Amino acid sequence: MATRGTMTGEETARTPFLTLDKAAEVRERFGTPCYVYDRTLLESTARQVLAFPAPYGLTLRYAMKANPSRGILTLFRDLGLHIDASSDWEVERALRAGFAPSQIQLTAQMPSIRPAEHVRRGIVLNACSLHQLESFGRAAPGAAVAVRMNPGLGSGSTRRTNTGGPGASFGIWHEYLDEVKAIAARHGLTIRTLHSHIGSGTDPEVWKRVTRMTLDLAARLPDAGTVNLGGGFKVGRMPEEPTVDIAEVAGHVRAEIEAFRAREGRRLHLEIEPGTYLVARAGAVLATCVDVVDTGSSGYLFAKLDAGMTEVTRPSLYGAQHPIDVLAPGRDAAEVVFVGPCCESGDILTPAPGDPEALGPRWVPRPRIGDLVVVGGAGAYCAAMSTINYNSYPQAPEVMLEPDGALRLLRRRQTLDQMLANEE
Repeated sequence: MATRGTMTGEETARTPFLTLDKAAEVRERFGTPCYVYDRTLLESTARQVLAFPAPYGLTLRYAMKANPSRGILTLFRDLGLHIDASSDWEVERALRAGFAPSQIQLTAQMPSIRPAEHVRRGIVLNACSLHQLESFGRAAPGAAVAVRMNPGLGSGSTRRTNTGGPGASFGIWHEYLDEVKAIAARHGLTIRTLHSHIGSGTDPEVWKRVTRMTLDLAARLPDAGTVNLGGGFKVGRMPEEPTVDIAEVAGHVRAEIEAFRAREGRRLHLEIEPGTYLVARAGAVLATCVDVVDTGSSGYLFAKLDAGMTEVTRPSLYGAQHPIDVLAPGRDAAEVVFVGPCCESGDILTPAPGDPEALGPRWVPRPRIGDLVVVGGAGAYCAAMSTINYNSYPQAPEVMLEPDGALRLLRRRQTLDQMLANEE
């Protein structure tokens, strides 16, 4: 339990929109744990991606599985984004948030339970398997559809964020394109969009190869006027983690689409569908330190928070790293392991980088009971992927920080009655 110098305000500002004063206001009004999103950063990031230079038109879809909060959905709707939904239930959430059916694409691992209804409403169905394509054809013969192909290559920061290549179940394996065409012909389906999504890596060379591989498949689908290259734009939540260079990716994609036009005589409309890139850095979880314990001089110093795997599952799920700041500038620093409140040994917020089974202490202002603690990079796959109600903890509220500094409640904290409402 060593200490090392003192921590300054600058060293604890990795989530700059959540200052000590604003964090204190959040806790006073809404309690902790609480998700906080920054509207200014959400809007600026969306506008940056909307400027992606597509020579023959761009549709920016938000992969809403990253964060389906109605407040975020309506913000993106008003900016002109469309939706990529991952289930029938997400389709309904997007419709209730005001998106037109024609702005929604359904790309799901599980076959849709209402494909004919979706087609009648104008929702785009994206077949992710031969079985799904066959079921679309039986339910809505003659429809225009999209097809997700696995081009044979993937990219992810871990194997669990890699959605392409032979180790991924997502999409139709590229060698089965002739079967795709045969099923489409049998049911009179028109394949308007070719879709691929390879994961959340940052290697531009992989992106270049996959773009060419995807366009080579598009060349064999004469009715495809749109190519959707998915999302997977990696965001480095920690200072040492890389972030995708959007400009570099955009330049290569533009060149490939223009070369396709010269080669095939077809102008392809481009779609991309980021999730993490749009929202990750614009969100944080505000927590309170509720206890401080240690395991002796040769052990660890633990800070127990009232937030953990019930709000941020990624560290427990695959060892993901999130910045954590103790809002106590000027205090002596200490090496601290952060854990959540659950009666579960896996409720660790600071696993060792590259080794989810080990502990990764952080140098932070030495925590005290009652301190405000910020878990950053929590806008994506946190509220959406939380293990709510484990140990019967209620779902945390969500709050939007407006440009004028006002805090707007997006979702109230769950009550015990709501938690128990479906029990007989």
